[in-house]
Amino acid sequence: MDQIMEYAGGLGPLLVNAAKALVVLIVGWSVAGMLSGAVRRRVNARSEIDPTLGNFVASTVRWVILLMVLVAVLGIFGIEATSLVAMLGAATLAIGLALQGTLSDLAAGFMLILFRPYKLGQFVDIGGTAGTVKDLNLFTTELVTPDNVQIIVPNGQAWGSIISNYSHHDTRRVDLVFGIDYGDDASRAMQVILDAANADSRVLKDPEPWVRVTNLGDSSVDLTTRVWCNAADYWDLKFALTKEVKEAFDGAGISIPYPHSVEIKKDA
Repeated sequence: MDQIMEYAGGLGPLLVNAAKALVVLIVGWSVAGMLSGAVRRRVNARSEIDPTLGNFVASTVRWVILLMVLVAVLGIFGIEATSLVAMLGAATLAIGLALQGTLSDLAAGFMLILFRPYKLGQFVDIGGTAGTVKDLNLFTTELVTPDNVQIIVPNGQAWGSIISNYSHHDTRRVDLVFGIDYGDDASRAMQVILDAANADSRVLKDPEPWVRVTNLGDSSVDLTTRVWCNAADYWDLKFALTKEVKEAFDGAGISIPYPHSVEIKKDA
């Protein structure tokens, strides 16, 4: 009986400390969320600051507060900060090996925010994965594909990959190739394409539309067309101009060749 009472008496302080630690965790978690949100809103409210920086700073604030909460919780259980540092120092090699990918992502996150190869809302291709940048935090970059699929790219992988930013410049060039029959007038077809391009208000006048004969194929004369537009109009213009040129060719009597199959039957 005495042993039970002694055990219960020793368990009491542990339960009290556990309750304190739980309260600290709940409060700390809430404070981290509120402060990081406040920092994000404050930074993003300034028009001269890139929203990507606001998200990154907010994420950093959150993780720093959570680290402080962890130290406080360990202190409740009698583990002093100096002891914690000593333990971490002794375990540095093991932790480094276990978290080398995470630490690499963290370092890459700082490099991404420093050099800014992409920002929130831009359409990018990271190592063959394309999408709109939705978030950049300490460890990952979040992309959303055109068909609304979420892609999470570790920052270390992003920083070590080739990054194509399709939204970096205000304008883009649309390249199209139209094939015409060898019996058609190439100069006339080129003018039809130019007229169709100039009739579309999304096509910029400077640089002016460009059409040239670029290839003599097996069954067609290929006319490469290059027009410039605002980056936001790229895909709409690409699809629309393809349709507009096809309709213009039909109206001008210009044919677009296509492969023909010839079946030869040999008499028995």
